Amino acid sequence: MRGVAERILPTTEELVDEVFSASQLRTQYQFVVEDPVLAAGDRRMHKTYLIHWLTATIQNPGRRVPPCEDPETLNFARDLVRRGLDTSDLGSWRAGQRISWKRWTDECFAATSDHELLRETLKVSGYSIITFVDDSMAALAEYVEAERTDLARSAHAERHATAQLLIEGAPISRARAEARLGYALTGTHVAAIVWVDSTERSEVLEAAAEHVMRACGASRRLTLVASTNALWLWIPTDQVPPTSMLQPKLKALSGVRVALGRPGRDIEGFRRTHLDAATAQRVLARLGSARQVVRYEDIQLIAALSADMAQGEQFVTDTLGEFATADTVLRETALTYVQERFNATSTAERLFTHRNTIERRLARVDRLLPKPLVDNATSVVAALMYLQLRDDR
Repeated sequence: MRGVAERILPTTEELVDEVFSASQLRTQYQFVVEDPVLAAGDRRMHKTYLIHWLTATIQNPGRRVPPCEDPETLNFARDLVRRGLDTSDLGSWRAGQRISWKRWTDECFAATSDHELLRETLKVSGYSIITFVDDSMAALAEYVEAERTDLARSAHAERHATAQLLIEGAPISRARAEARLGYALTGTHVAAIVWVDSTERSEVLEAAAEHVMRACGASRRLTLVASTNALWLWIPTDQVPPTSMLQPKLKALSGVRVALGRPGRDIEGFRRTHLDAATAQRVLARLGSARQVVRYEDIQLIAALSADMAQGEQFVTDTLGEFATADTVLRETALTYVQERFNATSTAERLFTHRNTIERRLARVDRLLPKPLVDNATSVVAALMYLQLRDDR
């Protein structure tokens, strides 16, 4: 058992990817799959538990492995409680367990041809894995129940539950919702999601939220703690600040990221602008983009293209052909030319380049594209925007 665990431990990243994918397919909480912050926490939990069991098995093969009490795992459990969920998603746990057990048995068969030794090893290690999962679920359930009791006493729980009802379109009176939220639902709102990828950077969330509010020209906001790593904001404004205004202010707050929805009016606008921001956040996660600030209105088309990543990539290949691998100067020239309504002179002025240079670049663009740029401009621009966001590392 020690030898097999020692062989698996260095390859945990690959195994965690398999375990995490299987658990997401079997989860009853689709919300966790769709929220990049919660999904990242879920993956960290699977990795932490796997390493914990392997390490304990190396140290004491066959002994009962105690439940893992890693702080990040407890933070993830707390985040689920804040969303009204818990950690008793049996389908997710068992799916991860099946993948881990398959890898373990494969390694055991590779380690020995002694049938008696193999039978005993599988019997002991199988009991160990099952017991560890059951004990871990029980320990987390106990922690979640304590957190739920504490949260029930706080005003935050009521505010979050109210916001969730509004987001889901559930029936709730305006007066009751406003009283619980401490926020007027009349007028126009802009929603934002502010998050960090690491709990170690969570202290910058509040400062980032303040920057977003000020950039929107507002002096107040509704703020909900969505998780240890994320805040949900609603700002009473009808203006979404340009990314060029926000990025300099947020640059000093290393690791923080912001997704903004479109302005929306009244209760329906409160709901829609948050869903916009959540969609923009998911697009960054799907594409693996490191862009710090994203506005839904800027990536609405990319959201549709990236809903199915395979189809999105095929669209780019079909639309751009060899131009997909062209240098950034050519890409920028093509985008600017379309934005300047196919005017080479104004394109040259905007790019501080001679008109003849622009025309030579455009000729090269047409040689690389399957169709001339002017005949397929909308699709080419969409494909280039997709690449810009995907390749922003």
